[in-house]
Formats: sequence, C-alpha cells, structure tokens
Amino acid sequence: MMQTPADVRARLTAAGGEFEIVEREVRGQRLAVFANQRTSLRSWLDESRGHGEREHLVDQRRRITFAQHADEVAAVANALIDRGVSPGDRVAVLGANSVEWVVSFWAIICAGGIAVAGNAWWTEREAAHALARCAPAVVIADAERAALVDGEVVSLDRLADFASSAAELPDVPRDQDEPAVIMYTSGTTGHPKGAAHSHRNLLAIIEYHRLGDAILRELTGPLAPRRFLMSMPLFHIACLHNLAIPRLATGDTVVVDQGRFDADRVLGLVERERITNWAVVPTMAHRLLAAGLARYDLSSLSAMSVNSAPSSPALKDRVRTAIPGISASLVDSYGLTEIGTAATVASAADLAAFPTSVGPPVATVQVEIRDGDAMPVHDGVEGEIWVRGQFTMLGYWDDDAATAATISPDGWLRTGDLGSLIDGRLYIAARRTDLILRGGENVYPAEVEAVLDEHPRVIESAVFGVDHADLGQEVAAIVVTDLAADDLRAYTRERLAHYKVPARWRITTAPLPRTATGKVIRTRFTSRSQD
Repeated sequence: MMQTPADVRARLTAAGGEFEIVEREVRGQRLAVFANQRTSLRSWLDESRGHGEREHLVDQRRRITFAQHADEVAAVANALIDRGVSPGDRVAVLGANSVEWVVSFWAIICAGGIAVAGNAWWTEREAAHALARCAPAVVIADAERAALVDGEVVSLDRLADFASSAAELPDVPRDQDEPAVIMYTSGTTGHPKGAAHSHRNLLAIIEYHRLGDAILRELTGPLAPRRFLMSMPLFHIACLHNLAIPRLATGDTVVVDQGRFDADRVLGLVERERITNWAVVPTMAHRLLAAGLARYDLSSLSAMSVNSAPSSPALKDRVRTAIPGISASLVDSYGLTEIGTAATVASAADLAAFPTSVGPPVATVQVEIRDGDAMPVHDGVEGEIWVRGQFTMLGYWDDDAATAATISPDGWLRTGDLGSLIDGRLYIAARRTDLILRGGENVYPAEVEAVLDEHPRVIESAVFGVDHADLGQEVAAIVVTDLAADDLRAYTRERLAHYKVPARWRITTAPLPRTATGKVIRTRFTSRSQD
C-alpha cells in the first residue's frame, strides 16, 4: 500500500521514531515537544563545518561555503564580545538582506546576545521607537540604514573584515528558554511590537523543517542538493526562522535576492542559480505571472509555496499552470510572527481536495476556534483562531500588557484572526480588524478579494470598509486592472450576495502598498473612489 505523508509523519513521530513527540513541562506548561530536539543552537553551527566547501550563502557580491561561514561567525562573535556584548544584551541588525546579515545573526547568538531583527523599511521615527524599546548594546547597520541610528554603528557592509583574523568560536551557554531573537510585527495597527522567540523556539523550528525533509525522503527517496531562493526580508520569520536558520542545519544553499522585488531580475536569478525551492507572497506571485514566465528556464524549480498572506485558489491554479514543475508540490500555510513558523500547512494533496483550506495543524501544534468569551466552538463554527505549542513566542519585549492580552496563562495565543475548523482543517475568514460590518452583516475582505482575483484581467485587489452614515460601513475595493468599475461591479454581482458587492471602487495600474510580509497596508487607503 502506498504511504501517505500522514502515515510517514505518524511513524517518524511515534515512540522510538527519529522525531518522537512527547509531552514535557516547558515554562510551567505541559506541551508536546520533539523528544530528541537539541538544546543548543551553537551545536548546529559547529556541525555545519562538516559541510566544508559546499556553497552555503550567495548574494550579488559574495559566495561563501559552510566552512567560510563558520569562520566569519566566529570572528564576528569574538569582535562583539570585545565590544562589551554580554549574555542577554540585545544586538540590532538593521539592513537589507545579505550574506553579512546572516553571519551577524549567528555571531550574535554565539556571543550570547539577543538578535534584534530591525525592519529595513523603517522610517527614522519607527527605528527610533523600536530601538528605544529594545535598548541594543550594539547596532549593526548597512550604509543606507546607518543614518536612521542615533549613535555609533558597526558597518554591516564591512562585516567580512572581521574574518581576517582567525578566531575560535566562543562558548557562551544560554538557557533554552531565554530569548534568542526579537522579531517585530508588521505594525499594520499602531507601533510594531517585538515578538521575543527563545532558543527552544528556534531549535523546535529546525526540527519541524527536518521532519518535513525526512517525510519527503521517505516518500521520494534521497534528496538531491537543494538551492533555496530568499526573496523576502530577513526581518520576517519566513526568511530568518524558516529559511536561513534551518538550512544551515540541513546543509542547503541559500541564494539571497537583493533590492526591491523585480520580477524579471528574480526570474533571471532563478534561471542562473538553478533554484529548486522558493517561497513567495501572493503579490510576488501576481507580478511573476504578469512578467511572463515563458521567457525563462525554470525547470530547476521543484517546490514552491505561496504564503505569508491570504491567496485565492485561482492564483494558485495560475501558478501551477505557469510553472508545471511545481504543480505537485505547491503548498500554502497559516502562521504569524508570534508563532515563529507555520501553525497549519496545506499540502498539494490538501489543496487539491480542499482548495480554500490552509491545512491541518503541524506536528506539536494545537489549534482551536473560540467565541467572544474564549470558549471553544463546534466544528464548522466561525470564531477567533487560538494556537498553542512549542513554537509560540515568549511574549512581546518590554510590553507585559500586550503579552497578557495575547497569551493566556496556560499558553494559548489568540491570533486576532477569524476562521473555522472543519474535519481538522483550518479555513481563514479574515483579520478581526479587517472585518467589515455593513448594516449588521459581516463582510470578510478575503472572500471578496478571492472573487475579484479570479478575474483573468485583475492583477491584485484589496477590499476594506469605509464609513457610511446609515449602514455603519460599506464595502470599498481598490483593484489593479484595466477594467472599468462597471465591469467589476457586474462581475461581482453574479458571484456575491448584494451586501458583499463593493459600493465604491478605485481602479489603478500601480501595485498595492504592502508590508514586508506581503500584507496590504489598508491604512493607506481612503474613501476616495472611482464609481
């Protein structure tokens, strides 16, 4: 009988399996954890030296091997200690993606510090607010962002200079439940908050990815050398927690795209570097499709995901058609900064059978849907998504009130997102803050956007609520297309209840403003419309 991914996962995580799952006490809570998980991030760095001259990191300026990476990390870690960095000190990294960014992260960890992943898109005011909250002992910044920092910075662009003197990797033990990283939320509603992730969180995320690789090997045979493209920012969990960190442990190559996303440049990079694995946000997928993929040799691509923001089944279908090599491996997922990785994953088989689902919970994670009184609801009933597990953050840095409002005493994290569970699979409705209340009816932007995005001449769309004297709110849409508002109104009327059809339209050819994580910045929109 043919094995399914679920069968393999059950065997690998059972008692005695390589990824055995057991229940243990973690910070006063009984959680499902990987029994054989390591206790030190540094141990993975030490082991990575065994990959020797295999290429590990590539960007526009440099290509370094695993051995070179380990040497540079040791040199920079010692330089940070010489600058006075002590265990628990924060060290901020503020810069665009680069080889040096990744080296900085591992050096901070090995020096005993807490890596603060600064948003490279911050304004001076935003940078000042975030840095004031985390109070870094050292700031490492590239030339463009150094101007945002009030005080001395270590040059990210010249970090490789530290590698000129040989150094042994320092040994600074850290408890698993001490913070390792501060990763900022996207800040679509007020000031960004710093989600603090522990060493244990990151070690568990490594095991989660290693488990995924082990399942793949069982189903398809030995894995050929892989080359992952990093085209999202390192200050986002998709690239730091779920790409740079685990791929050091698995011995894979990471190719770093640099600069603002440009479809033609990135497609050329995929072709030249023979990229095998690639994660994109929906807006990237739209722009790739608009660029015309037929001009590029994408035959090396074997795995792809569209995640970090909601995407419609129609968009995924267009991606599968345009890149046949990934049609059997395209996946979707649901996660957020506070969780550190995916809470649920929809495999290719899941999406084929349940195209609007984001899949079942991943190993060791619990997901519940709760009502306004924080009580679990029945299968199929919509409510707020709550998540519990070993990946969940310690809390928000220097913000006890926000932490208490988000994480319950027994470790459940309230996401603020709305959805439902049906037969163990999660379906996302909307962000609670995005919900439109029109005349007493709930309108979920994601539902309307999915309908608009199915139109072949719509590139992307965003739906939001605007104030209305009688209805409270009415539905508005901004659509990137060459169609007229009347055409879109007629199209949506055929597919949606009348109260969900946008009453106000704005038509544009400019890409929608988005955060680094791919979420539309709805606060940029006003009630101005084309009607």
